[in-house]
Amino acid sequence: MSESCTVGRYLVDRLRQLGLEHLFAIAGDYSIEWLNRYVAPSGTKIIEEVNEVNAGYAADGYARMKGIGALCVTYSAGALCAVNAVAGAYVEKVPLVLINGTPSVKKTIVFEQTGFSAHHFISGRETDLQSFEHLTVAAVRIDNPDLAPALIDHALTRCISERRPIYIELLQDMVDLECEPPRGVLKPARILSDETSLEQSVARICAKLESAENPLVWLGVEIDRLGLQDKALSLIQQLNVPFVTELLSKAVLSEDDPLFVGVLDGQASSTVVTDLARTSDFVLALGVWLTDINSLGWDPDYDKTAFASFDAVKFGTFFGGQVALEHLIDGILAEEIAPKERKLPEIPARGVPTVSDTDVITYQGFYDYVQQYVDRNTIVGADASMNYFGSLLLDVPSPGGFVVQSSYSAIGYSAPAATGICLAKGPGQRVLVFSGDGGFQMTAQCLSTQTRLGLDPIVFVIDNGVYAVEQWLADAGVFHSDEPFYKPCELHRWNYSALADVFGCRGWEVGTYGELGDAVTGALENSSGPSVIQVRVPQKTIPDNARWKAH
Repeated sequence: MSESCTVGRYLVDRLRQLGLEHLFAIAGDYSIEWLNRYVAPSGTKIIEEVNEVNAGYAADGYARMKGIGALCVTYSAGALCAVNAVAGAYVEKVPLVLINGTPSVKKTIVFEQTGFSAHHFISGRETDLQSFEHLTVAAVRIDNPDLAPALIDHALTRCISERRPIYIELLQDMVDLECEPPRGVLKPARILSDETSLEQSVARICAKLESAENPLVWLGVEIDRLGLQDKALSLIQQLNVPFVTELLSKAVLSEDDPLFVGVLDGQASSTVVTDLARTSDFVLALGVWLTDINSLGWDPDYDKTAFASFDAVKFGTFFGGQVALEHLIDGILAEEIAPKERKLPEIPARGVPTVSDTDVITYQGFYDYVQQYVDRNTIVGADASMNYFGSLLLDVPSPGGFVVQSSYSAIGYSAPAATGICLAKGPGQRVLVFSGDGGFQMTAQCLSTQTRLGLDPIVFVIDNGVYAVEQWLADAGVFHSDEPFYKPCELHRWNYSALADVFGCRGWEVGTYGELGDAVTGALENSSGPSVIQVRVPQKTIPDNARWKAH
């Protein structure tokens, strides 16, 4: 070896080169030596979480802000608890690194040959690896120090290239063994396009942009995942056409931009947005993913919409394969299409609603009221719940200021994800999380980690006592009648604000707008830890843009 390096140090050095400053972890005897001897001295801050799924969601939120996130767990009993978080990151293209501390080669062979089991074993060396092969773009087992550098580099390169999770199985007896030191700096693999497909796609789209009287640009989540915000903004400004986003890409560009109209999300969209989509004669959808969450009772007009995503262009009967989104935008920009002269639709001004301090808070009223606290220093997180609808119409002026897991839609994601977001955010920014009570019950321990670290998210728990979104999906008519909720949708009621006493943070319980205003004022002044605001709303109130699904 030309320089002294070990497998444990190699992995740490590579992660630091990629910009990782915090590592989320759960203590386990198969991984603790690596954490203690290599991660801690490196300057990477270890964030000790309370359980693996919260650690995974926190690392996911961190990765969305920083470009990479990582968590370290222990074999099987720990790793398999993180499956849901890794699956969500895979679906939503989040670059997440799962490091799984694993029993030694000797323990594995003894188990496989004699049946003498080490704790956490299920079926030997393949259990965890095979589980994560389906949820990652690379799954590697580090059981030889000479192969470790190549395996680690391969997995991390796949992670930053494909923007998806990877799995690294780090055997406990490999950590201190010598290996070659890192060479150079890891970079994403080159993006490739088929020249013929690219030229045809650019030509077809530019022809439509030039001939269309009322074109519209629809920006999707891949603009964020691939770091194409500046190029997308340049294109919109060059064309001088209005743009909309999807829920998953809300606030990918500033919503203060004069060309921004709103979020196009089926019948949950504002009337201004649906009218614009209906009257536009050509829609250029860049990086948009089609899911049931961003259609919601509405089907795109495929004859007038060109979809560029997943390395392909689809427009009517035209298909252009192997067309990278970045190359497509570059090609359209290079054509320098003359800007359109088009009057933008008028967007109604939003002000603070006129309510009495003693009025009971409704679901829609809550969002109308809380808008005044969302500014350019605010990052909003919305959980899988009826909060999708309320937050969809919020004005979020900060680019990248909205985080949602709406494609995978695991309830309980947003509150623990706020841990990672708080660690990755810029100075002066504040995180507001809107959670349903059902989802919050799944991951409430996040308050413990946030309190211990002095993080200051404001977590609003909308307390209506039911899994309202599940009821809405199954039978929304219940919200417009005297019919009871489905029994599986009913929750055991918690005193959410009292959890502040358990975890050592601040808490408020509110049911009127006066109480809500006092609570938010107090929470904004609390910068030493998290604030949980329990917002009681009548069970059958829902956001206005969810009322279309009555039956």
